[in-house]
Amino acid sequence: MSYITEPLIEQRTEKMPAKHRMSYDVIKRTLDVTFATVALIFLFPLLICIICTLVLTDGFPVIYKQRRIGLNGKEFTCLKFRSMAKDADVRLVTLLAQCPDSLREWAETQKLKTDPRIHRIGRFLRISSLDELPQFINVLRGEMSIVGPRPIVMDEIYRYGDSYRYYAAMKPGITGLWQVSGRSDAGYDTRVKLDTDYFKSRSVWVDLKIMARTASVVLLAKGSC
Repeated sequence: MSYITEPLIEQRTEKMPAKHRMSYDVIKRTLDVTFATVALIFLFPLLICIICTLVLTDGFPVIYKQRRIGLNGKEFTCLKFRSMAKDADVRLVTLLAQCPDSLREWAETQKLKTDPRIHRIGRFLRISSLDELPQFINVLRGEMSIVGPRPIVMDEIYRYGDSYRYYAAMKPGITGLWQVSGRSDAGYDTRVKLDTDYFKSRSVWVDLKIMARTASVVLLAKGSC
């Protein structure tokens, strides 16, 4: 599959004039708070339904918390509905020790296409992207944006190399250029390039186009895992 970002974004220089950057930041934060608030209110019945289903099928906790890297390299607690079994860490260690192919896949992408850690309800939540709904709370806290690079963990920083400065200059997002350009089907090098392209081309118009395209990607479950 080819991952072409045009005409979704237009390549520009990485430096945004200070005046434009300030206006963009204000508008972006306003859109973030407005969209996240409306989404949480509108989706409240669905959130309660997901919580009840998780409790009945796999018990507590229903929220998975993980430390991720945010703006300026500062760590924050990223929220998701728990889609993995409670002993997920043990399962991962066991699988990687017993299966060289899975170990190689994990080393290359930090993901597994056939992941034994994910429980039945969790697989549906991931395919539908419903597991990420709690991240609207991260947006309201100011830790994430609606649009931005996917939040990474400390062990992934080295994969960005010199491009990490672009990642660290933005708030991570619930959706972004990577998610609408292949998501899990894209290799990590492609993911880094897309994050860099987004930084250099970021604007309110680009954010709105990514948000619009996200709807079709989620509905069709393209590249989800």
